[in-house]
Amino acid sequence: MTTTWFAERPGHGAVLVSGPDATSFLQSLVSQDLEPLGDGDGAPSLLLTPQGKLDVILRMLRVGGETGPEWWLDCEAGFGDHLAGALNRFRIRVDAAVEDRTDAWGLLEVRGEDAAARVATEAQVDAPEQQGSHVPWGDRRLVRADWPDRPGVDVVGPIESVRAVRDALREAGVPAVELGQYETARIEAGLPRLGVDVDERTIPQEAFLERDAVSFTKGCFLGQELVCRIDTRGHVNRHLRRLRISAGRAPERGAEVVADGASVGTVTSVAEGAGASLALAMVRREVAPPAEVTLRDADGEVSATVEALPGSGT
Repeated sequence: MTTTWFAERPGHGAVLVSGPDATSFLQSLVSQDLEPLGDGDGAPSLLLTPQGKLDVILRMLRVGGETGPEWWLDCEAGFGDHLAGALNRFRIRVDAAVEDRTDAWGLLEVRGEDAAARVATEAQVDAPEQQGSHVPWGDRRLVRADWPDRPGVDVVGPIESVRAVRDALREAGVPAVELGQYETARIEAGLPRLGVDVDERTIPQEAFLERDAVSFTKGCFLGQELVCRIDTRGHVNRHLRRLRISAGRAPERGAEVVADGASVGTVTSVAEGAGASLALAMVRREVAPPAEVTLRDADGEVSATVEALPGSGT
């Protein structure tokens, strides 16, 4: 894939939470500790179910100072209204407003070694350097958004303002990638997609989401009991893994993962490439990298090697 590229993310979920109680309201619900974050800071977080399973994976950007901070939340396409609805169900006797602005808000992802420098030059601002940090760019925000295997930035803001950045990058010679290319890059980076690789049955530790998105030192939050109990006294029975298919066709999503004749998991995403294909799969804990497995679907079987997700360390 080209060294530096951009991808539009149409329909990505965008929710604004504002008001005097916005920070304390969110702090009581999400898995991330928001207290250390000031204007220009951001962090990944999770909204869990009361049972500790995934509800929404989100990024939280704090915009504004102590007197009136806003929280810009973004999440996977198709989950913006769900996130806003979930937050509003808990908004009882707090001075905070929750607004779903998915239809009016845009997200542009730029990835590559010189992505931050190229967009910062266009914006005439200093590129944010710390993951999740962001700087104002008119009515937009330029956000540091590195992937485990490649640096990058996101542009978030009103959809027409974001499209103007898209057009400027295209004119500057930065290519856009199609959905299939984007999915290949995402799978290479080992990034789970909500509703595809993980869902409402997933415990955060199964996809290593707790590493960046969960604080184990903050006060109570929704679903805390399960994730904290696993962290201190237990383990999960399955993990999200990357699979490398060195030869043969790419399997279908939903293909069965087989090890030593037993079914041990399911393929969740597939990226077909030249010479080798990659997939993500949720597999039993005991099938650890670099185990050799068979992927079985209606068209037959292919062999694959289990790999750790980039950045997971396991």
